[in-house]
Amino acid sequence: MRILVSLSFFLLFLANSFSQSTNDILNLLISNKTISQSQADSIRAEAALGQQQADASRKSFFITAARQMQLIGYTQIRYQTFQESGKHNSFDIRRARIDLKGSVIPIFSYRLQADLVDKPKMIDAYGEIKLADYFSITAGQFKIPFSMENLTSSNKIEMIDRSQVVEALVARSKDVIGNQNGRDIGIQVGGTLLKIKDLPLVEYRLGVFNGSGINVADTANNAKDLAGRLIFTPIKGLSFGGSFYKGWDKAIKPDVPGQSQTRNRLGAELSYVLSRFSLKGEYIAGKDGKTNRAGWYIQTGFFVIPQKLQVLGKYDVYDPNTSTPDNISTNYVFGANYNFNSWSRLQAFYTIRQEEGTAVKNNFFSAQYQIGF
Repeated sequence: MRILVSLSFFLLFLANSFSQSTNDILNLLISNKTISQSQADSIRAEAALGQQQADASRKSFFITAARQMQLIGYTQIRYQTFQESGKHNSFDIRRARIDLKGSVIPIFSYRLQADLVDKPKMIDAYGEIKLADYFSITAGQFKIPFSMENLTSSNKIEMIDRSQVVEALVARSKDVIGNQNGRDIGIQVGGTLLKIKDLPLVEYRLGVFNGSGINVADTANNAKDLAGRLIFTPIKGLSFGGSFYKGWDKAIKPDVPGQSQTRNRLGAELSYVLSRFSLKGEYIAGKDGKTNRAGWYIQTGFFVIPQKLQVLGKYDVYDPNTSTPDNISTNYVFGANYNFNSWSRLQAFYTIRQEEGTAVKNNFFSAQYQIGF
């Protein structure tokens, strides 16, 4: 039987290499009386099972084109229950994304990613030239180099929702420029300045952007926004650093007629990740015109079952106007993730919300199932 199994995989290799089907090869061997019909049937069965197992273990699949491309995607189905009156418990499709990546030549790669929920929109569209580990150029529409949580993909982030301060100050749902999925159109340079073996000790990114968000040309003025991020990783698993954003807000009424108002950000971050334990945190301060805003979070997690069941907790604080008293909101978030495999997981989290000033009952529970290909 071992000989038959080995022969089956060898035949698959030949079929893929020379564009000849396994059945054709087996029929030839039968006609030459090299193997019997029963042996051929056994090889077919073993080969089919091996191919199914190989396909199931893949994290991505390649599609046929002039050059090799990688097509991946995922969707997130969410259910929420609300304590707040006037809000209804409901299901929704949070995200449904198609992501195409590829390389034209070894140093030039590209990416196109679209979200099909509600109104389909292109969220990533860029090309990258990597001349060396320490220098690459990215041009197009992509995530601005600011905030660890912003730069973490939505299908990799450990909690269902991002922190309040990230949503408010990093071009997401509550930013003054509207929800831009943390992205903008521009050009950036980046890379690893110092590297020992596979450990990147110092990483940097510096970019110039329109400041108007995704799929929007900058028509307000000639001023461009500047963003940068610098990260240190002294030992495996531990990283820390900071980022900045200096720009202009063209989306709301400016303080001075005829001029755009300032939209600046400054952030610091820390991450310590082991095989089962993780600790992460960020502090971000921002200024929109004359309004100063700030927030921070600290998050910890532990794998009860390695790579499968993870429990997490987060303390999340945001102040939308540091000059105004009694307006700080604090979220206490706790829950768990269960990873069925590398492309499917279930998340469940409960959020306790506390606001200064008038008390409001607005806690909520979220459950989200994610499946990808």
